[in-house]
Amino acid sequence: MDPITLFALANGAVSAVKAGCKLYKDIKGAAGEVKDVLKDMDEQFKKLHPPDKPASPEAKRQFVEEKERVKELNRKANEGEHTGIYTEIGEKLGEYYDNFYKCQAIFEEEERRAETEVYKGEASLGKRALQRVLMRKQLEQMSVELRELMVYQSPPELGALYTEVETMMKQMGQTQRVLIARQMREDQLRAKRKQQLMNKYFMEGIGTLAAIFILAMFVGSMAAVVEDRIQKYPHLGTEWIPKTEAQRLEDAKPKIYTGR
Repeated sequence: MDPITLFALANGAVSAVKAGCKLYKDIKGAAGEVKDVLKDMDEQFKKLHPPDKPASPEAKRQFVEEKERVKELNRKANEGEHTGIYTEIGEKLGEYYDNFYKCQAIFEEEERRAETEVYKGEASLGKRALQRVLMRKQLEQMSVELRELMVYQSPPELGALYTEVETMMKQMGQTQRVLIARQMREDQLRAKRKQQLMNKYFMEGIGTLAAIFILAMFVGSMAAVVEDRIQKYPHLGTEWIPKTEAQRLEDAKPKIYTGR
């Protein structure tokens, strides 16, 4: 689990909540008057893309899709169906807190390890510590902005949703922090054992290769000695083991061949 990735996910969730709250508020206030909302969207789009700076085909496509989405949500608002966007905001709040507490758990575990283990990474200790401090402050600032948005700048029901999700995630977050820290230690222990096992296999492989090399050198040396003996003393035979005196005398006797 990379804290930078988790931070990006948390930041993305906050942005989604902000966008959802704004849309929810606009549609809630304009229920039955969707034309005003769409008119405002058209005016904003024209300001962003004047005639001398026309919008790209992709921007136009996204704008059309957003207008259709507003119409659909407005229809649901008029029918009293706010569950879609309400649930979506709740899910994004949960996603934010989930990644928030994961980041907190990782920060705490890294600080614990910094006090008990020798750091061997490429980045300096000061750089890593500064990174953690800045990310923690940014996460805290996100929480403040999110709370102000949900409680003070959005419809009352969204403030209630925020309070419920925050209360639930605080309870779950404490448990998750303990479990995440435990998982990180287990992952670290597994990685250490795996590295030790790989080192063992590596050393065993080196030993095996060394033994094979020594054996090959020995066999090669013996073959060279035998070849040299064959060249210099052909009467001793061409086998690896030279013939004895008795064998040479036996080979020197005349051979008597008998028919069948």
